[in-house]
Amino acid sequence: MRSCVLVLIMMAAGTVQMLADDGMFPMSELPRVNLRERGIELTADQLFNPSEISLVDGICRVNGCTGSFVSESGLIITNHHCAFDAIQKASSSERDLLQNGFIAGSRSEEIPAPDYQVRITENYRDISAEVLSVVQDGMSFLERTKAIEKRRKQLEIEAERANPGLRAEVAEMFAGRTYVLFLYTYLKDVRLVFAPPVSVGNFGGEADNWEWPRHTGDFSFMRVYTAPDGTSATWSEKNVPYRPKRFLRVQQAGVDEGDAVFLLGYPGRTARHRTASFLEYEQAVRLPLTVQLYQWQIREMEQAGSTDRAVAIRHASRIKSLANVEKRSRGQLQGLQRAGIVGKRRQQESELQSFIESDAARRQQFGDVLQGIAAVYAEMQAAGPLEIHLQQLRQACRAVAFGFAVVDAVNERAKPDLERESLWMDRNFSQSLQELRVSLRDWHPPTDEVMLSGMLQRLSSIKGAHDIAALKPLLENAEVSGQAAQRLIAGTQVGDVGFIDKCLSLSPDQLRSSEDPVVRLVLDLYPEYLRLRELDKTREGRLSRLYGSLLEVKEQFLRTGFIPDANGTLRFTSGHVKSYSPADAVVRTPISTLRGVIEKTTGQDPFITPEPVLRAWRAGDFEGFLHPRLGQVPVAILYDTDTTGGNSGSPVLNSRGELVGVNFDRCFEATINDFAWNADYSRSIGVDIRYVLWITGRVYGATELLEEMGIKQARGF
Repeated sequence: MRSCVLVLIMMAAGTVQMLADDGMFPMSELPRVNLRERGIELTADQLFNPSEISLVDGICRVNGCTGSFVSESGLIITNHHCAFDAIQKASSSERDLLQNGFIAGSRSEEIPAPDYQVRITENYRDISAEVLSVVQDGMSFLERTKAIEKRRKQLEIEAERANPGLRAEVAEMFAGRTYVLFLYTYLKDVRLVFAPPVSVGNFGGEADNWEWPRHTGDFSFMRVYTAPDGTSATWSEKNVPYRPKRFLRVQQAGVDEGDAVFLLGYPGRTARHRTASFLEYEQAVRLPLTVQLYQWQIREMEQAGSTDRAVAIRHASRIKSLANVEKRSRGQLQGLQRAGIVGKRRQQESELQSFIESDAARRQQFGDVLQGIAAVYAEMQAAGPLEIHLQQLRQACRAVAFGFAVVDAVNERAKPDLERESLWMDRNFSQSLQELRVSLRDWHPPTDEVMLSGMLQRLSSIKGAHDIAALKPLLENAEVSGQAAQRLIAGTQVGDVGFIDKCLSLSPDQLRSSEDPVVRLVLDLYPEYLRLRELDKTREGRLSRLYGSLLEVKEQFLRTGFIPDANGTLRFTSGHVKSYSPADAVVRTPISTLRGVIEKTTGQDPFITPEPVLRAWRAGDFEGFLHPRLGQVPVAILYDTDTTGGNSGSPVLNSRGELVGVNFDRCFEATINDFAWNADYSRSIGVDIRYVLWITGRVYGATELLEEMGIKQARGF
């Protein structure tokens, strides 16, 4: 069965237009994919086979990105922007690894990345019946969500008991209908091995982000370690490099235009199965507010670091993360508006509704489904400005974020384990605490004061904010908000690890006696945040049931099955190295080269090229790395695979499953892919493996890494 990913491509008479190359296929769907037709020489079993060693064993998830093992000693290649947080955390104004790059002279010099984890998919099974067995008639929507949550947690714990050493996670594949339990190897000792300077790894910066052509060397190397007996362990001098079951062969010959490629990775979340009412909410509320609030935060952090490199380093990771989301959101907003996707989807839903109304039994079962979904999003649209600003209050201001984590952890840890929010369950608590402690390192109180004051001022103009008792006295005017922010940030201790640990040892009653001003503010706001949490779960329960029904009737209408939206689980996608036309009379070829780097170089950020790169360019030091047809060192490649966030770092593989690039971005026009697929403009971008090898071995002299990857010579391949 050829599944259709662009949901709602509906045509009268129950036919469906099938798209040739779209699809983020789960591993369970691989046997149904005609790999030969796609130009891939491997079989489905060679890609993924839980009973045997397969290509997937060489793929891992690195925090929210994807990575690939490229040696038998746990060496991982991923994106520079995926390793960025580790590089930033290890940097200081005296030792600026962001600006200068990093090469570990030996394994003992590799730098720990304490808030990183590596995850490897081992197996999976459908557990839909087991999850949905707890749903009973008469349950409220909130009760439904909580029952499913609890059952998922129970099944995860049971699976981990039955599979010692593995980690279990349940993923919802189709809302309200299907659930899959995945088993993972989780590795906790991750270290930075090699990172080029940010002027290579982020060449072009935000000016080039989401654009083509790109000339960015967006790659880094990390290594993962285990205890001497091979079990997962946190950092220790006694740990040894992890030995993966499989590692990818690096194909230094790369690819050319027209070649078939495929990716394996962990794409984040798409929303292609959502309705027009959801897209209206995105277009009218969430995306514009995201752009507005993130642009403001970025400006404030850039200003704070403009004259102090140490402050700039502290903010670098957050700025990069926010800037990426902000530009993607702008692209999605532009795509929704220009393509008229809301109107098109509404028309498609009108045709579906006509199909429902044409049969009495269908009308009885499904007649109110679309209307019910629309009612939920209408509520969200009305409440969105207040809810989004409240969410940003405890994200933009890091002190409030730290305070909320403490208050939430203390209250949740007082509950039975299965009733806690997932972050604070016993199986997750140590990692959540570690991430909190690491995030404290970048706290900059003067910036936080600006963020808190700014969020309070914004909230003062939002309908409903003055009705929240804890906020009302802080929202009178800009002067009051500014004074409150100054008092709160100056008086708090939430940036101190010792204070955080002390708070976490308290009971809820003891914590309520805290005199820390930020903790007090969060305690006063906590009932409102709990109300929003319960409201989200109620909405989830409503939408889960309704979307399950919607999928069922769509299958009847279209007479086809569907691929589930991406949800952070392992997926396959394929395509070809291919040009595209973003505008009339404009054709953009799919391979950029080092010559383009030099042409773009101005010496001013973000188009600075480091002297070692310029020196190698002037020397013509390219032997073994040139593209045979273009006569240049290729930098980036363009291909029409189906990717989204989380595919950052995914290996770009040739038809034989050899590594020829590292995926890192999409074209601006393709940001709309999260909502709808279009083969004409959907293009993904990867750094060419020849540029990776040239920068690593030839420019920065890390020839031992090339040798570790099986490339025996740095010259004359």
